[in-house]
Amino acid sequence: MTTKYKKMQTLISVKDLEKIYQDDGVETRALRGVSFDIKKGEFVAIMGPSGSGKSTLLHILGFLDSPSKGQYLFENKSFEKFTDNDLARLRNKKIGFIFQAFNLLPKTSVLDNVKLPLFYSDIEESKWDDMARKAIESVGLSHRIDHEAQQLSIGEKQRVSIARALVGEPEIIFADEPTGNLDSKSGGLVMDIIKRLNYKGKTIILITHETYTAEYADRIIRIKDGLLESDEKVKNSRQAGEFKK
Repeated sequence: MTTKYKKMQTLISVKDLEKIYQDDGVETRALRGVSFDIKKGEFVAIMGPSGSGKSTLLHILGFLDSPSKGQYLFENKSFEKFTDNDLARLRNKKIGFIFQAFNLLPKTSVLDNVKLPLFYSDIEESKWDDMARKAIESVGLSHRIDHEAQQLSIGEKQRVSIARALVGEPEIIFADEPTGNLDSKSGGLVMDIIKRLNYKGKTIILITHETYTAEYADRIIRIKDGLLESDEKVKNSRQAGEFKK
């Protein structure tokens, strides 16, 4: 590991993590004892085929689901020690989510879509518009701020979803197949934005099945059949702006 990451604090540590689903008495093991650490400020891609357990892993890391067995430490605090209020506060203040499906309100303006997470925060309402405008500007969509989401292209919708993830100024971004519905140019724009967020110190945890997208990360964790198949540094990771070349 490079000197850069040696100096960073460990943000996430999982050891022998398992997730077991029960359906009418049938047991499905989505994760089968996964172990790794992620440092603050890292850009990590998690790859694997459909059904490999990568989305299950992201949901657990993002506190959207709970592990069945094993240990999950977030900032040196064990998962089971977080109360429901603690988890809600974490998701609202420290974590931003970008989903493949965008999850925008179609007949609502870009500005109001981006403001949505702030309704569940303790931030003064008087600050919401300025925070949302700043986030929208950061993804290059200020000229579309009053348009309804249904009037946007697919690539623009994903950039709005990134702005919404950023509006609360989180420290960690979880991105679940953020380029899955996009053409190569729009996907490049999205990865450019995500990479620049990492330059600014954000921790990025990216779920993807696309090798090209994963190569923007500093490190790739591969999951197969619920097991950690490999965990390797990316040599010469892609930099912001490379999609234009």
